[in-house]
Amino acid sequence: MSTRYSAQALKEFASTLFASTGIAIDRADTMAEVFLEADLMGFTTHGLNRVASNLHWLQSGVSRLAGQPKVLLDRGSCLNWDAEFLPGPWVVSRAVDEALARVAQFGVVSIVIRRSQHIACLAAYLPKILERNCVGLLTCSTPAERTVAPQGSKTPLFSANPIAFAAPAGDYPLLFDISMSATAGGYVARAAREGKNLPHAYLKDSEGNPSDDPTAFTNGGSILPVGGMDHGYKGAALSAMLEVLSMGLGGYGRADDVAQDDEANSVFLQVIDPQAFGDTQHFLRQTSALTALWSSCEPDGDGEMRVPGKRAWGLRREQLEQGVSLYPLIVEDLQGLAKAHGVSFPSPMG
Repeated sequence: MSTRYSAQALKEFASTLFASTGIAIDRADTMAEVFLEADLMGFTTHGLNRVASNLHWLQSGVSRLAGQPKVLLDRGSCLNWDAEFLPGPWVVSRAVDEALARVAQFGVVSIVIRRSQHIACLAAYLPKILERNCVGLLTCSTPAERTVAPQGSKTPLFSANPIAFAAPAGDYPLLFDISMSATAGGYVARAAREGKNLPHAYLKDSEGNPSDDPTAFTNGGSILPVGGMDHGYKGAALSAMLEVLSMGLGGYGRADDVAQDDEANSVFLQVIDPQAFGDTQHFLRQTSALTALWSSCEPDGDGEMRVPGKRAWGLRREQLEQGVSLYPLIVEDLQGLAKAHGVSFPSPMG
């Protein structure tokens, strides 16, 4: 059995580290909750794995400790904020709260945010939306990042451009968090750290040849778009769409003078209340039927059939009850932070 840790203890540990920088305790708690939520659902590269970088940004002043997002536009159902480098997990959580407060009135609420510090795991913001029986759509892009090359090119142009979506359904929601790159940069970095190759040729080297070696990326290569070498034009098109929603609607992105080391995100959030379109039960009847029919499809024997949300939601329930199983490198890093900052790392359960 893997070593497990209390979810509450992990949250308190991360919150204590963030609060040590001088950020308000409620903001530290919100950040810790976002990172924990990612690990609860199995998104291990963007959960507590991101504590170290966010702690560094808070300590160094790269992330602002205090202040509110600047409201550039507010039309009731459409808002545009400038986060001015507030911590991403806090500012996006605040945007979700704002959207949920308005969605009963407007039916659909959309918020764009520029210069939000890295927002980590997008799926981590969705449970709160699902608790209100609403649909959530969240995407982000990074104006300074060029890691994904369009099909037919060896020049990186796009950032990973993840998109997360959730809709209430039956026993579990329809939920996914996927990048428009063949793999996330976090997995490439993890493979490089562990001295392993990637499961497939998700990369191009500097000459444009497909590769599974993470050093091909660090030595001037790129990550393939969704669709790979054959159908990558589809992933590139989706990447462009998501940059339009985040950078375009937000009015800040690749057309601006952005520092190369700037990891801030442009964000697009949309919350939809199904009740604005009709009886909620009719909506749930359709989404429940979709997930049930998907689950009942006959396997082809060639691999695992995955209904988006089933595994993540089941893992979340299990880990809340039985404790969180952390990826070994994350434990190693968090224990290092604990020692460096004089904070006790949680003891394993049992």
